[in-house]
Amino acid sequence: MLYCREKETVSPFFSTSPRPPVPSPSSSSIVVAMWADTLLIVCISVCTALLGEGFTWLLVYRTEKYQRLKLDIEKQTKRLERKKEAHGDATLDRTQKKRMERDEERLKNTNRDLMLVKMKSMFAIGFAFTSLLSMFNSIFDGKVVAKLPFTPITWVQGLSHRNLLGEDFTDCSFIFLYILCTMSIRQNIQKALGFAPSRAASKQSSMWGPDPNKYKW
Repeated sequence: MLYCREKETVSPFFSTSPRPPVPSPSSSSIVVAMWADTLLIVCISVCTALLGEGFTWLLVYRTEKYQRLKLDIEKQTKRLERKKEAHGDATLDRTQKKRMERDEERLKNTNRDLMLVKMKSMFAIGFAFTSLLSMFNSIFDGKVVAKLPFTPITWVQGLSHRNLLGEDFTDCSFIFLYILCTMSIRQNIQKALGFAPSRAASKQSSMWGPDPNKYKW
């Protein structure tokens, strides 16, 4: 008597055959992913800088007070430079030196008023962008987004290597790359949109504390 043997079925969950090895990501794919993250962060920096300048224009740049103060600074700066070019520090008499001091004091006060006008919007914009920054930081947390061509100094490594594993301090974190991009991109956007102060006004606005011995006689 013949008996037919039933075909044995083996469950795939209990298969004894070796599984194929999981391919590890190649170095080229890691580099491509890193470049994609870098370009994405640059785009985020451009968009946030444009958004910030848009808010600043809405809250500050278009106001009558800002326009008036900016025009006053330009006029005072040009007047002060003409006086310095015409006379110079060595040929100034006592009366001219007093007038020069008054002009510089007036320019400093106008610059301070302008900074106070801009500061009102800076708090609102800073609060809004802090929430955006925390969201992006959670997305790129623990991710190497770029390779630095140098090793940062010790007190910068806490920011450039933030939440990254390993001891390779040329690995760049999101927050460090974002800050570098924003600092450089926003200045260029301000110049392109005409919101940046002129060179003469920037030079004079840096004179917050003039030398007390400058006009002594």
